[in-house]
Amino acid sequence: MSEFFLHNFNILSHGVIGYIIPFLFVLTIVVFFHELGHFLVARWAGVKVLTFSLGFGPELAGFNDRHGTRWKISAIPLGGYVKFFGDESEASTPSSATLDAMTADERKGSFHHKKVGPRAAIVAAGPIANFILAIAIFAGLFTFFGRPNATARVDKVMAGSAAEAAGFKSGDVVLAIDGNKISNFSDMQRIVSIDAGHTLTFSVKRGDSTVSLRATPELKEVKDSFGNVHKLGVLGITRSNEPGDVLIERVDPATAVWLGAKETWFVIDRTLAYIGGVFAGREAADQVGGPLRIAQISGQVATIGLSALIHLAAVLSVSIGLLNLFPVPLLDGGHLLFYAIEAVRGKPLSERAQEMGFRIGLGLVLMLMVFATYNDILHLASS
Repeated sequence: MSEFFLHNFNILSHGVIGYIIPFLFVLTIVVFFHELGHFLVARWAGVKVLTFSLGFGPELAGFNDRHGTRWKISAIPLGGYVKFFGDESEASTPSSATLDAMTADERKGSFHHKKVGPRAAIVAAGPIANFILAIAIFAGLFTFFGRPNATARVDKVMAGSAAEAAGFKSGDVVLAIDGNKISNFSDMQRIVSIDAGHTLTFSVKRGDSTVSLRATPELKEVKDSFGNVHKLGVLGITRSNEPGDVLIERVDPATAVWLGAKETWFVIDRTLAYIGGVFAGREAADQVGGPLRIAQISGQVATIGLSALIHLAAVLSVSIGLLNLFPVPLLDGGHLLFYAIEAVRGKPLSERAQEMGFRIGLGLVLMLMVFATYNDILHLASS
């Protein structure tokens, strides 16, 4: 009996370690650069930074730099924060009593005594740093590992599929979808996967001529190589693996940066399209995941290799940067919304209004976390 429990404990421990270490690796990179963006612009604007924390809760380890900033690692590794001089909390909420009691010299280093422009720049710097990080990672991967490039050539057409109904044939090469140029098979897959139920117009090279086909991808449950189930739009075709149709394209650093920017924009565009689809009822909200799903995916991707895990960090960086720009009080976008109102009114919102906004924002963020965790549990239970 003891051997049975020991065996299962070892399996569980291996699984937990296999998920947690890659998860912390990915999340730490993304959070560090997000907070570093806030930190660097704050220093540039002359704001005194009290704390730079990776994680929340009790401090595990830390040190003070020569400027008086406390750099620390905290016990709950699900985010981080930069606390400025004049902040009442980690969410950068102000306290009128504290701000009013400051001396003239203290106000020079206070975040809340800066003009609205510098404050907005400091807040926006976090998400912008996430996008810059993603571009840098994508560019690095393209430079050192090359760009996978599989020609968008059809090998087989599945019987009864949307592709068969549209008239696709083996040997067809997809040139464009709804006027958007298709460079490789992955480009086509990405568009099709999120356009289930939408009729798309395909420009297809067939022999020496070009034909136009209209197809409506079907929403189907697809299992990836790890056994995870995803609901995606599917045409019902397979790609050609003939010599010359699959290759790794080497690119120079300048081109890699451009491709990195395009890849970052693609993630932003597709994410916004999915969110819009959820609100419009076209997409299922069960694909929204939280820390548990990220931990699972991190562990799975880590088994492929370091480059795949770093690629995941880039995608996650874009997602966190975009999420933080949503105009929800408590997030960076909520602060920017308040600053935009302040710029129009010529004075900030009342402390009472801001407090109510932060409470509403906290409620929305908590509801999203609960919903995402619920989805994660259902996903893990079914996998």
